[in-house]
Amino acid sequence: MPNILICDDEKDIVNALKIYLSDPDYTLYEAYNGQEALKVLQSNDIQLVLMDIMMPVMDGITAMAKIRDFSNVPIIVLTAKSEDTDKILGLNVGADDYITKPFNPLEVTARVRSQLRRFLKLGGGTEVSGTLSIRGLEINDRSKEVFLDGEPVNLTPKEYDILKLLMTNTDRVFSPKEIYSTVWKEKPFGSDNTVAVHIRHLREKIEIDPADPRYIKVVFGQGYKIEGERKK
Repeated sequence: MPNILICDDEKDIVNALKIYLSDPDYTLYEAYNGQEALKVLQSNDIQLVLMDIMMPVMDGITAMAKIRDFSNVPIIVLTAKSEDTDKILGLNVGADDYITKPFNPLEVTARVRSQLRRFLKLGGGTEVSGTLSIRGLEINDRSKEVFLDGEPVNLTPKEYDILKLLMTNTDRVFSPKEIYSTVWKEKPFGSDNTVAVHIRHLREKIEIDPADPRYIKVVFGQGYKIEGERKK
C-alpha cells in the first residue's frame, strides 16, 4: 500500500488533495512545512511526496534538497500557474514532476499514479532482458540497479528511465522532445529545460567530469546520445 506525503502550508489545499487521493490503496500523510515533511520522511516509508514551494519554517526547495541527500522518492512540486521559476527551481533540486494550482483532480490522480508506478517498479518503459554494460556503466533492468565501475549509483525513476532509453539505443540521437515523450509519456510542450535538468543531474551521478562527459554526449542542435557498443 503506497504511502503518500502531502506538504503545503495551506490546510485547505492539503484537505483538497486528500479528497482527490482518497483511495483505500493509499495511506496519506500530511505536513505543513518542509521541516515537518523531513520528519515524516525520516520516520515513515514514503513512496511519493507532493511538495509546495513557498512555506514557512522551511520552504519546499530547501526541503527537497535535503530529501535528495537520503532518498530518491519521487517528488511532485505544487506550484501556481504563473510560477515558472518555482517549477525550474524544483526540477533543479530533484523534483520529478509538477502540478499547477488550481488543481484538476483528474490530473492530480493521473500524475500520482504515474509516479508511483515508475517508483514501485524502479524504472519504466520497455523491459530490457538482463544486464547492459557500456565501458563500466551497467544497468540491470530486472533488479532496476545501476552500477558504475562496480559501485552502485542511486538514480531517481526519471533518471533511470532516461539512462535506460539511451543505453538501449546506443549511437542514436534523441531530441529533448523525444526523451520527454518517451519517459514522461506526455506531449512535449516546454520540455527542453526539463530534460536538460534531468540530464545534468544524471551526468553528475555517472560522469567523473560532467563538463567532459564520457557517456552522455550532446549533439549540438539535435539532442543526446550514448556512444559505444553495449554488452549483454
